[in-house]
Amino acid sequence: MDLGLVDIEWADGEGGGLRKSVLEAVSRVRFESMLPVRRFTSYRGQRHFMGWYWAATTESLVGFESRLERDRAMLLDHDRRVVGLASQPFRVTWHGEKRRISHTPDYFARLKDGSGLVVDVRPADRVGPEDGVKFSATEAMCQEMGCWSFALVHEPDPVEMANVRWLAGYRHPRKRVGDVAKQLVDAFDDPQLLMAVGDPLSVLPTLYHLLWCGDLRLDLAVPLGDGSMVGCAAVSHG
Repeated sequence: MDLGLVDIEWADGEGGGLRKSVLEAVSRVRFESMLPVRRFTSYRGQRHFMGWYWAATTESLVGFESRLERDRAMLLDHDRRVVGLASQPFRVTWHGEKRRISHTPDYFARLKDGSGLVVDVRPADRVGPEDGVKFSATEAMCQEMGCWSFALVHEPDPVEMANVRWLAGYRHPRKRVGDVAKQLVDAFDDPQLLMAVGDPLSVLPTLYHLLWCGDLRLDLAVPLGDGSMVGCAAVSHG
């Protein structure tokens, strides 16, 4: 795909107006810091579940237009590779076989290595032929960019999602008590049961925060509970 023939439009983070360019010229634009390219509208009787998710990674609000998008924002926020995140980051337009086609991805994530991740969220049973064309074209654009990758994601694993939702309740930095955090990291240098250390009322909020941050690790594929094995990130990959 010729990136010089693909237009991209995004909201200026400073003035709030729209900017436009060809896709090949925007590799250095910080899309993770931009406002949504279109408004999140609400109205009486609407079927979509929409709102704003507070991302601990950026300490800013990220929009969503469905529960599935909200869950994906939460998973991206929890992903330690992600250092920046924005919703509805830009609109791309290109020439299709019969007409011009436009598409607005759901999320743009900036990763630790400086690359970008473009994310579309859709239930697995709701990807129609027209959607497939847009997603395939967007993936091809990202491949041509070289510094971006693309992911079409569906429903997350329900157990992992339930665990991440629980930990997200402790994502705010205020849950991290310095002395307690150090003691917990030292205590879990050798993996052991979640409930093995300290008074639950004073320790668990910081423990869950450390699990959210990735300073401590556990297996998210099984339900989180008293019997969960917890270890330091450096030694436990479960």
